[in-house]
Amino acid sequence: MAEGRGSSLVHLLVIVLSLIAFGFAIAAERRRSTGTLHDDTITNRTYCVYTSDVATGYGVGAFLFLLSSEALLMGVTKCMCFGRPLSPGSNRAWTIIYFVSSWLTFLVAEACVVAGAKQNAYHTKYRDMLLAENFSCETLRKGVFVAGAVFIVANMILNVYFYMYFTKATTQPAHRTNRTSSNIGMAGYA
Repeated sequence: MAEGRGSSLVHLLVIVLSLIAFGFAIAAERRRSTGTLHDDTITNRTYCVYTSDVATGYGVGAFLFLLSSEALLMGVTKCMCFGRPLSPGSNRAWTIIYFVSSWLTFLVAEACVVAGAKQNAYHTKYRDMLLAENFSCETLRKGVFVAGAVFIVANMILNVYFYMYFTKATTQPAHRTNRTSSNIGMAGYA
């Protein structure tokens, strides 16, 4: 492992897990369930018939792969709370910025794919014909899984930069200042 580069295996695993999560989110968007209205003349009811519910599974898959990617990186870096301290300087500042940004995009991406999977699994039940004047089948809006996929890619990029700056900040030695004297200089007021 080169000085300040980090493990190539960690980089590769974070990228692969995030890209798999991205693929699942895109697949979930393409396979969202749609509903069509059907009339039952015998019971005088209107109901919805939905297509396959596979998008919910894809959304859960995206959630799990992104979660495993984030858990892997936070396990390796010990969530910046434990382990070696970060050296003062610009690398530490960038590490903290990428850490916070990574967690924000992770939370938004997870919220999008979980909300999309939950909403996609929701199906409208039977309603009487009398109450069905403006009846429509509940479906997931377009773009929920795509928004999750965009945040998954953003999270992947931020995680790579976070890990890169984290390894730089933990491997470089702290700079010590050379003071000629330990006294505090005081000047008289003129």
